Amino acid sequence: MNTPLDPVQEARTAAGTPLFASLPGDISASFEFFPPKTEKMEAILWDSVQQLKPLNPAFVSVTYGAGGSTRERTHNTVARIIAEAHLPAAAHLTCVDATKAQIREVAEHYWEAGVRHIVALRGDAGQPGAPFVPHPDGYASAADLVAGLKQIADFEISVAAYPETHPDASCPDSDIDNLKRKLDAGASRAISQFFFAPETFFRFQDKLAAKGITAPVLPGILPVTNVSQARKFAGACGAEIPGWMDGLFEGLDERPAARQLVAATVSAELCRRLYAGGIRQFHFYTLNRADLAYAICHMLGMRPHGDAQ
Repeated sequence: MNTPLDPVQEARTAAGTPLFASLPGDISASFEFFPPKTEKMEAILWDSVQQLKPLNPAFVSVTYGAGGSTRERTHNTVARIIAEAHLPAAAHLTCVDATKAQIREVAEHYWEAGVRHIVALRGDAGQPGAPFVPHPDGYASAADLVAGLKQIADFEISVAAYPETHPDASCPDSDIDNLKRKLDAGASRAISQFFFAPETFFRFQDKLAAKGITAPVLPGILPVTNVSQARKFAGACGAEIPGWMDGLFEGLDERPAARQLVAATVSAELCRRLYAGGIRQFHFYTLNRADLAYAICHMLGMRPHGDAQ
């Protein structure tokens, strides 16, 4: 049985200003990729980098598999983005199954390749639900990793934030205290895990302010085209998938173009509502596809820069 809509709210919606009318384009965006496993996937990734480059991203980042499982591919991808696309690229680095000496070796190789920005993460164990166990000769937390990296070189460092609380945290307050430790250790900013309700992020901002945290926190945006895949991601990071999202994607399994349109609409509305709340920096989890992130940025007023047009 369908729930009746509120007629007063519907009247306001009918008379309201178009959501995306005349936006000045005063936002910045960063984009996250994962290292490709095959030549075909590498071609897709590189095409995405080239499509997004004209938007002059603040930075792009490349993920790092558990236990360094993608170490070489991450390094090669970041190095190529810096050398050929001439974009500021950040390399992810985790504590999982690595000694401090191994972390130093990886970080020094990044620095030699021109990487000046690292996304420092504790990382999760290889098996879903398995507890994180520090390497006996490694870093026990992301805060320790940040402090260690700062001793290796003058990296710019980003860390993770969890608007809906990390699954391993005992409570929201302890999770925010952990974020503060990472920032106090030398991180410049945090990038949030994805979420689907703007009020989730606004409430998180209020909690950070109450704790005296003033460092920028970029909202992480995941344009969803596959709800079951997104639900799997969400289960690992503590994010909530709203029930209405299932309904929007129902019946579109064999209609990829329609799924793309729905995904872009949902994510663009989320970003527009965040913009209305004062957000001007966005971080997109692209899953190595440029179209949705580019479309959303365009709707928010971003246009190609200079010669890149």
